[in-house]
Amino acid sequence: MWGPEGLDEVEAGLLGPPEELKGRDVLELGAGAAQCSRWLAAQGARPVALDISHRQLRHALRIGGPIPLVCADAGALPFADASFDLACSAYGALPFVADPRLVLREVRRVLRPGGRLVFSVTHPIRWAFPDEPGPEGLSVSASYFDRTPYVEQDEEGRAVYVEHHRTLGDRVRDVVASGFRLVDLVEPEWPAWNTSEWGGWSPLRGNLIPGTAIFVCARD
Repeated sequence: MWGPEGLDEVEAGLLGPPEELKGRDVLELGAGAAQCSRWLAAQGARPVALDISHRQLRHALRIGGPIPLVCADAGALPFADASFDLACSAYGALPFVADPRLVLREVRRVLRPGGRLVFSVTHPIRWAFPDEPGPEGLSVSASYFDRTPYVEQDEEGRAVYVEHHRTLGDRVRDVVASGFRLVDLVEPEWPAWNTSEWGGWSPLRGNLIPGTAIFVCARD
């Protein structure tokens, strides 16, 4: 699943036709509990799930499955050059680093020529709106061009959650400057069947403003 709208890879085919995933080496970045990697393994691919959070990977261990799990920084990948055919990330890694080009260049390094990277992030336009599912989430409350990170702190003032904002143009330039060719930019529409409402996500908002941006990138 690429985002809260419910667009799944079977429907989207952004990594390529499902029947062609068999035998492919795939790196999942910011894998969390490795949901995407388990789906890839079921298609016959050989995924590796990477996350910087040991706690997230413990969830993956508890769920189980024959998937290699790697605890590492996406900006310093512990893999040899040209180790993977594909790389993917669904709301992982890239929004949480100050310099996404470090990650993108590392991914390009470990991809084989002709490889593909597909990653999804919260659509940049959402940065300008309150994170509310109702009508209050439809009025602009901040500058779309304000790139100040969103930071949550604990009682002692330590950052426990940081998310970085990049405009749509920033994301495109990051991709190109890192040596990729942008093949497609997908903005999923909210489907009629999805009646879910949680956090800042809802049919009301989803029918009016985009929520997810998916970048399809090629390593020529």
